[in-house]
Amino acid sequence: MISVEKLTKQYTTYQRGHRFWETLKSIFIRKKINVDALKGISFTIKEGELLGLIGPNGAGKSTTIKILTGILYPTGGSVQSMGYVPWKDRQKYVKHIGVVFGQKSQLIWDIPPIDSFYMNKAIYDIDHASYESRLKKMGDILNAHEIMRKPTRQLSLGERMRCEFIMAMLHNPPLVFLDEPTIGLDVIAKETIRNFIMEMNKQGVTFILTTHDMDDLEHLAKRVIVINHGEIVFEGNMESLKTHLGTKKVLRLATHENLNIQEIEGISDINRLSDFEIQLELDTKIISIDPTFRTAKTCFFYLILVDFLIFDRKYD
Repeated sequence: MISVEKLTKQYTTYQRGHRFWETLKSIFIRKKINVDALKGISFTIKEGELLGLIGPNGAGKSTTIKILTGILYPTGGSVQSMGYVPWKDRQKYVKHIGVVFGQKSQLIWDIPPIDSFYMNKAIYDIDHASYESRLKKMGDILNAHEIMRKPTRQLSLGERMRCEFIMAMLHNPPLVFLDEPTIGLDVIAKETIRNFIMEMNKQGVTFILTTHDMDDLEHLAKRVIVINHGEIVFEGNMESLKTHLGTKKVLRLATHENLNIQEIEGISDINRLSDFEIQLELDTKIISIDPTFRTAKTCFFYLILVDFLIFDRKYD
């Protein structure tokens, strides 16, 4: 369905100081800075896949999504999506895709979602029978028949997101882009959204999901691509990702009292930072985190848990 070859995107920005004279100087002389958001990434997506696209903030995920949806022009490389070049054939292409952004709404704030749905019906030229059928079907799955008749401004975040999915998929797109669709949602709302995505995927809809919620990936993603600093650093399924990350954990422990922890099997590289603080490496295949707590035989003031990920920095 999608083929991406050596995709690059470079932004140009300018550096200036915050003082008055530096601001004045920048009117005439500005230091140009080139930022490589994408550095020649390549991947393919098959029809019916549910792909997770993950990585730290600033890694290039959103840039990739914006190029695939036709919003941005790339600096180099090629993209074929359902036979279209997204940024060249945008008007024809967008009729076949849906987009849900967790932090941006397609709904009109002062009117009920049902009125926004009617607007999309006209924009996408959906015949009445198909519109009614799809609206009923998605309303049943998302339990949204009542909430879609309230003004959008009166809806909770979870209720609004259910309507956002209906808005994005009324025209029955075969390809849907999801950018953090469950951000800020409670457990029940997340479960409703996940069930809807899985149901639509079973019916053949291809999804590309970007998220920082690992539970979303665990429940939904059949394949994962990890991007960091504009490059693909991992591609495979979730089990392969877990194996790739390894089972080593780094724990940093601090207490009110003198901390004394003995080196036992599964615990290594104990680094005493002070009388009250240590850092150690834990192999979770041998010993879990809970028994490690008990070996300290004291009440912890705080705990910072850091995973050794495949990236070149630690995640706090």
